[in-house]
Amino acid sequence: MSAPPIVEMRGINKRFGAIEALRDVDFRLMQGEILGLVGDNSAGKSTLMKVMTGAYQRDEGEIRVNGEMTQFRSPQESRDSGIEMIYQDFALCGNMDVAQNIFLGRWPRRWGIFIDRKRMAREATGILGRLKVNVNSVYQKVESLSGGRQQSVAIARAVSFAPRVVVFDEPTANLSVTATDQMLKTMLELKREGVAQVIISHRMTDIFAVGDRVMVLKRGQNVGERVIAATTERDVLELIVSGTPEA
Repeated sequence: MSAPPIVEMRGINKRFGAIEALRDVDFRLMQGEILGLVGDNSAGKSTLMKVMTGAYQRDEGEIRVNGEMTQFRSPQESRDSGIEMIYQDFALCGNMDVAQNIFLGRWPRRWGIFIDRKRMAREATGILGRLKVNVNSVYQKVESLSGGRQQSVAIARAVSFAPRVVVFDEPTANLSVTATDQMLKTMLELKREGVAQVIISHRMTDIFAVGDRVMVLKRGQNVGERVIAATTERDVLELIVSGTPEA
């Protein structure tokens, strides 16, 4: 018997006043896969992921995690269930160092009182090593890092929670070619560890480089899904431009 999707959403609807942002959307993410979520700027991609992670509350529909019905009332609740979302702005504190950002709000302490800087640095170094990410020092201020390195710190922070699912919102939009290549390698490292991932992106080349499957949203509806190995970028682009919901 095959394993159920690690996350499954059925019949998701979300409205903002008179605007219907999501209409009867079905979504599934299998364990350990990388799913590309694509569509134009008003397609509902980020909205769907915010519903999944509890940042928004759905109006109708159901969400299941490992087959069990779930109602996340906040991103903290989804984090507690092993689901992380990394936003495009990274949400880092630039005046703090790399290790402090990775463990922000939960710095390890000695005797419950003093911040254990050595332990924090050691564990931060270990996480970055797992992801094969190099920084000059975990004591380096985040504001001094390149965009690609800041992205790596944001990923390391998510990984420090031992997630089963990570959602990336436009992870390579502002990165150089070299940083983009490192980002994609990091995603493959997470996949090897069994972490399921969603990548929201307009860069189809990135999705085809690492993805297993792609899902297309258009005006708040799921208009099609394709297995990467059995489709082309052109086919997916045609769905984005002219697709209608598939039966």
